[in-house]
This record gives sequence, C-alpha cells and structure tokens, in this order.
Amino acid sequence: MVSQIDKRKNRVVLSLGGNMGDVKQVFKDALGYIEKEIGELAQLSSVYKTKAWGIENQPDFLNQVIIVESSFLPAEVLKKCLEIESELGRVRKEKWGERIIDIDLLFYNDELIKSEDLTLPHPYIQERNFILYPLVEILPNYIHPKFKKTLFDLKNDCKDQLPVVKI
Repeated sequence: MVSQIDKRKNRVVLSLGGNMGDVKQVFKDALGYIEKEIGELAQLSSVYKTKAWGIENQPDFLNQVIIVESSFLPAEVLKKCLEIESELGRVRKEKWGERIIDIDLLFYNDELIKSEDLTLPHPYIQERNFILYPLVEILPNYIHPKFKKTLFDLKNDCKDQLPVVKI
C-alpha cells in the first residue's frame, strides 16, 4: 500500500495518555515510534497527571501533548497512531477505560475535517483540562480553528474541575 503523502511539512498535534503499567516508559517508546513512523518531533509538553475523566473508578492518567512535523495526510497519521497503540499493547475494551496508551490526533495544521473516521480538531479539546493544560504550555496563543479562541482562553473557559498537576 502506498502511504498518503503531502509534500509540505504539516503541523500535527498529538496527545498521549495512559494509566496502566510504566506509563512514562510507554510514552518514551511511543515518541520513538512516532518519530520513526509519522515525523520529526518539534515540541513536547511536560507530562501531567490527572484523575480519570469519563469513568472515574480507575488509576490516575498521565498526559502529554506533542507537535510533530509530518508529510502524511490526516487519515494516514490516524492510521499510524492506531498501529503504534497496538504495537505498544493497547487493547480497546471500553470507551474512556483503562489503557496502556492512547494517542489522539488533536490538530492537523488549521484544518477542519469531519468524516466517519476522523474529526479535526478533536471534538473534546475544549472540555478537557488534561488536554488543555499541556496544549497551553506549548501553544497558548494558537487559535482553535473552529471556536476562534486561543487555547489559553479555552482553558480559562473550561468547565472541567479535575485538577491537573505537572509532574
């Protein structure tokens, strides 16, 4: 199969999350795969810890946001993220349940995409402090292409009350 390529260097923003096993090591492994399979790592946020969102009766999560420069199109980036999750041992059991790794595609340049398999920007960014805190660390003035607000403003407007702690 031929990969979908875009000759430009596209800014891809991904989030990493996990709450099973040695999450910090899994993140390091994921970053290696991402750099090998998707593109050059341009920027990394700190790692943050938060209580579980959605299903609360589970271990705390660690989260990190990264910026990757990639020549792959969005559908191919998503496919590669799912392959990396699988390679690292991710088994999908229940939505918002425990997981060894979750790699979400948050932004692809400033594109708005809605298809059966992919919605960009990620539809829950504005509702989740565990994503907004690391995003604001590295992209505070980035204007969300749908809401036309900076990520900093979205974080200040967020109703999520779960504490987020930089570790």
